[in-house]
Amino acid sequence: MPHLLHIDASIQGDRSISRALSARAAARWGEANPEGTVTYRDLAADPLPHLGPAAAQARFVPPDQHNDEQAAAWALSTKLVGEVTAADTILFGFPVYNFGPASTVKSWVDHLVAPGLSMDPATGDGLLGGRQMIVLEARGGGYAEGTPREGWDHAQPWLPHGLSLTGLEPRFIVAELTLADVNPAMADLRELAAASLKAAEAEIDALWTTSAVG
Repeated sequence: MPHLLHIDASIQGDRSISRALSARAAARWGEANPEGTVTYRDLAADPLPHLGPAAAQARFVPPDQHNDEQAAAWALSTKLVGEVTAADTILFGFPVYNFGPASTVKSWVDHLVAPGLSMDPATGDGLLGGRQMIVLEARGGGYAEGTPREGWDHAQPWLPHGLSLTGLEPRFIVAELTLADVNPAMADLRELAAASLKAAEAEIDALWTTSAVG
């Protein structure tokens, strides 16, 4: 039975574009996989702890020698990796804050990178490859080629690198200029923002057909 892992990270609630896009994608996935099941994780409502000393040490101490703090941290990584391994498809609502990823997303990646769980400690090979990962990115500004702030989006290039140790390979669908409707200084960019959102929605709608599996 196909299984979806749906993750959101935006702190914007109902105003969030990344949440709206991930919800749209989840609905399309559900239409294509009516027998499918879903695990949902909200990194804003239930943020993960930052990777601390106990979690770091737990990666280099055999599990049967963990102290209580190390065991708790390792159990969290095991749970997060398990959510990924159970999924055929991952949908990730991915906001850009201050030109980078939300800190909660960084924590998720840090906990996910765990020798023996998501990567082979002997070879360094990632163990989570072979599943679809769609990242629905929303960024308030415009950072595309030829724009004044080209290259200022440090979230999109970071995520594939951060996940590379696990074998996950994210595909991005991006809506940009999302602040145009609320920032008077960006009023002249509203048409471009609407076009970017429409293109992202169209790309989402083309991801699966009703005959797709997984």
